Amino acid sequence: MKAFDIHPVDRSLQSAIQEKIDNLNKPKGSLGRLEELAMQVCLVQQTLEPSLAHPCHLLLGGDHGIEREGVSVSPREVTWQQMINFTRGGGGVNMFCRQHGFHLRIVDVGVDYDLSHVEGIIDRKIARGTRNFLHEPAMSEEEFDQAIQVGVDLVDDCVREGCRVLSIGEMGIANTSPSSIWMHLFGNIPLVECIGAGAGLNNDGIRHKYEVLKKAVDRFNGLNGQPIKPIKPIMFFGGFEMVAAIGAMLRAAEQHLIILVDGFIMTACAIAAIRLYPASQDYMIFTHCGDESGHKRMLDIVAANPLLHLGLRLGEGTGALCAFPLVDSAVLMMNEMNNFDNAQITKYF
Repeated sequence: MKAFDIHPVDRSLQSAIQEKIDNLNKPKGSLGRLEELAMQVCLVQQTLEPSLAHPCHLLLGGDHGIEREGVSVSPREVTWQQMINFTRGGGGVNMFCRQHGFHLRIVDVGVDYDLSHVEGIIDRKIARGTRNFLHEPAMSEEEFDQAIQVGVDLVDDCVREGCRVLSIGEMGIANTSPSSIWMHLFGNIPLVECIGAGAGLNNDGIRHKYEVLKKAVDRFNGLNGQPIKPIKPIMFFGGFEMVAAIGAMLRAAEQHLIILVDGFIMTACAIAAIRLYPASQDYMIFTHCGDESGHKRMLDIVAANPLLHLGLRLGEGTGALCAFPLVDSAVLMMNEMNNFDNAQITKYF
């Protein structure tokens, strides 16, 4: 795997940042989470005058071999159909990107359909979907490295354009299955508590999904000794779009970008990235707690305090985009709010 140079944020400016926050013309601490966000953004960017210039959103598409086992109510063709829909501006992700001024990149990392002729889709296809991890690893080490590099290259393109804040979304039928397994393995949570309805499974469907995933996990555990390095379950169960997201998160942390983490699938990817490089968490803002079963418990694995609780479970990065205005408000607070001295207001604390 490619090596990343990721360090915890330098906290030498923390006192100066806090002093600026406390001297803004407001009661101390009265802007709550916005003050915490401002501190995090300032530390990531190492400045008292932060910027969220050129926000970018990566929409990564890929199919999953495990879909063949009936673990999702949606058929796999929905992946490519939605990818094309995104190019026409018709998805939830399109609406929120337009609303909040994000540059959207739609990327085929592993969709089981030829999208190379579709204008508006970046072709980074590794294969037409992963293999079925019930019977064999989802991807090879070489494919894993390719997927990581896709994420790295996409972030580098964003940085060259002046990007300071990145959000990531996914489109891949059955990708809640690897996410649930990563939650189980990385969080030491019983598998049955990690599995939800995904795109709308009923109780029988959830039971079948659990049985399939348990067999896959048992097979994985039988093939690997203890302890297991994080890279093993990532390769064995992950989707190409999910591994590309991990590569993007790690490169974004390396480049000191703000990373807006979306829902169940992207939180699973964030946890995988943190297991590989713990310091990457300093650069992440966990934007919401979704409606997918287990998302809160997944967030608890990394002690994340999400910004929103809106019952979202669409994916595509839509929750991260919805939360962006809060981060923007924290930055505007630092750059535009007056202080007690300039406003000629008595500082009473």
